[in-house]
Amino acid sequence: MSTRPNFLPERETREWQDLDNKHYLHPFTTHKEIRENSARIIERAEDIYVYTHDGEKLLDGMAGLWCCNLGYSRPEIVDAVHQQLQYLPFYNNFFQCAHTTVIEASHRIINDVAPDHITDVFFTGSGSEANDTNIRIVRRYWDVQGQSQRKYIISRDNAYHGSTIAATSLGGIADMKKQVDGMGNVEHIMPPYHFELSEHGESEEAFGERAAQALEDKILALGPENVAAFIGEPIMGAGGVKIPPANYWKLIEKICRKYNILLILDEVITGFGRLGHWFACDYYGIKPDLITFAKAVTNGFQQLGGVLVSDRVSKVLNSDSQEFTHGYTYSGHPAACAAALATIGVFERDNVLDYVRNEIGPYFTERLSELKGHPLVGEVRTIGMLGAIEIVKDKASKTRFPGEVNAGVIIRDCFINEGVIMRAVGQTMVAAPPLVITKSQVDELIEKARAGLDKAASKLI
Repeated sequence: MSTRPNFLPERETREWQDLDNKHYLHPFTTHKEIRENSARIIERAEDIYVYTHDGEKLLDGMAGLWCCNLGYSRPEIVDAVHQQLQYLPFYNNFFQCAHTTVIEASHRIINDVAPDHITDVFFTGSGSEANDTNIRIVRRYWDVQGQSQRKYIISRDNAYHGSTIAATSLGGIADMKKQVDGMGNVEHIMPPYHFELSEHGESEEAFGERAAQALEDKILALGPENVAAFIGEPIMGAGGVKIPPANYWKLIEKICRKYNILLILDEVITGFGRLGHWFACDYYGIKPDLITFAKAVTNGFQQLGGVLVSDRVSKVLNSDSQEFTHGYTYSGHPAACAAALATIGVFERDNVLDYVRNEIGPYFTERLSELKGHPLVGEVRTIGMLGAIEIVKDKASKTRFPGEVNAGVIIRDCFINEGVIMRAVGQTMVAAPPLVITKSQVDELIEKARAGLDKAASKLI
């Protein structure tokens, strides 16, 4: 067990909470509520567990925030960052400069990780910045070709693509869009959410066709000559692990090609092993023009994101004689790139992708599906190491609990009290544990989740 850093003073939990309430504005938080109830103070982490300041041990069923795919005990990544900070702690990549670590990270990602049609990478500090970058790349791609009128980007309702103003504009989560006007030229279509949006008796295949047809209908309504790109998460993560029908992505790709629309796949959650492949586009057998990545590229140990650029797009950008006036101070930060290199090394050395595909992924699916019989559960969905539990008041009609009941929050808190962290997205409980979780730890996750559901049922039913 690691020791407390010497720059942190000894304080009681209440003292930490009081300081937190005085000074820190939390992300995605009701500030009035947290100041009334105080935050749970996370002290340290080990393997796939986090520990509170009061000594509670919690199995992290969310891999941090979809990012610590290799768990928390990774001295190889820590050592790589430490070495880099001693060697070259920072230098920018502006003004025709580059450092060796960003070059090596680019080389490894393109040649050993990315799909074959990807030739270039643009580094950012996060997935939000990467999706902002996608907008800039898409605009420049069409401008260079004399088609500046192509400004529309089509996204989906309930999508999450980050929380900058531009990324929020791409997203489709209603509560976020209420708080920012956003940018124009973004249109939204229905998501591929069979559980709630399918018509009576509609098969997965028929629903997949209808959800994909919504894209073609929107393109035709806007005029194909005005549409620049379509963006989507392979699996809608923050929107509730919505797994599309098997035919959906092939149909989407076909429509994009038919109308010469760029296809952007936001793989911030699915990239780096979540489905047992480096990227979900490999799983679905499609070739997006741009791929957003972040989170697990460094196992969450450093901030790094980026855009993978296909040969189709890079040829146009690299032929441009004008400056591409876009970038960030920390694009390709040396320490972050060192963490990425070490993370890729662990994936390869430990055959993590094979483990997810052939062993732990199928076991996770098998065990999570056992919760389908619980009175509160309307559906269980899994793919790779992503899972969702739909919470319902009535299983036959799929009726939800009234919003004011806060059923998802009640269940989330019951899970935590049992020692496991899952995320509540409305009345959907989602799980994305570290990919290195063992079978016995999956058993622990399931049993604690079952106990949490039982406790919640005594309050809700």
